[in-house]
Amino acid sequence: MSEQIKTAMQNWSIEVTPSSRQKITDFRDILPIGTTVNVTAIPGSDPEQILSTVRQLAMQEMNAVPHIAARGIESSAALEALISRYREAHVTELLLIAGGYKQPVGEFTSSIDVLETGLLENLGIQKVGVAGHPEGSPDISKSELADALKRKNAIAQESGLDLYLETQFCFDAHAILDWEAQIRQAGNRLPIRIGLAGPARLKTLIHFAVISGVGPSLQFLKKQARNLTKLLTVQDPYELIETLAPHIDPQSLSALQSIHFYAFGDFSQTARFANQLATQGTR
Repeated sequence: MSEQIKTAMQNWSIEVTPSSRQKITDFRDILPIGTTVNVTAIPGSDPEQILSTVRQLAMQEMNAVPHIAARGIESSAALEALISRYREAHVTELLLIAGGYKQPVGEFTSSIDVLETGLLENLGIQKVGVAGHPEGSPDISKSELADALKRKNAIAQESGLDLYLETQFCFDAHAILDWEAQIRQAGNRLPIRIGLAGPARLKTLIHFAVISGVGPSLQFLKKQARNLTKLLTVQDPYELIETLAPHIDPQSLSALQSIHFYAFGDFSQTARFANQLATQGTR
């Protein structure tokens, strides 16, 4: 099993917020060179802080992947200007999401709207992550999710972009595997990065699950929280990875390709946990 886990943990990625980045002098002290690091962009984020984080990651030999929230972009011209600034920082990969805005601030209502402009590939972006939803979405119906996934697969073929799915965090390995099998049978050919929460206190995980609206996972966490002594204990996703590992394998029919970590606890702690599994296959 340790060898399967090591295989599954190759090419793992991690998420950093511009605010938490301020505590990190050099990412090379924490991460292997070349690690893919997503830079979050939530409503109200300072674009200059995001860009500064991207530049630091690039200078310190990481693959910086900034988030772009479609509903937060004012226009095609604003999108072009933003991508051009990222390209100056040697960005070739983006994570494109709809974004948590009640109303779009401009002409884009979804990630598909942005993809269909052709701007990303024309400006030198080669790889793009789009959202995957193993537990569905409180804001989008199942049929709408299915239609969107079908269109994203078509765009990948038409545009030449290297498109992949990156999922919301989940605490149920069987829900992930069932979802992957269902969308594969429906025609999905996009590779999948599975989002998992890094080591964090159970209380912290419940907080982020409430914010993110991951219903089934939230119920799972609440059941654990009935034991009050567990609220302050640190949970890690080792058992989840152990179950998923046989399916994150080039020989598997599954589209699961790698693991992405949400560092809801301590960024350095999550990085250490991930790197240990990638090098040793065990905690």
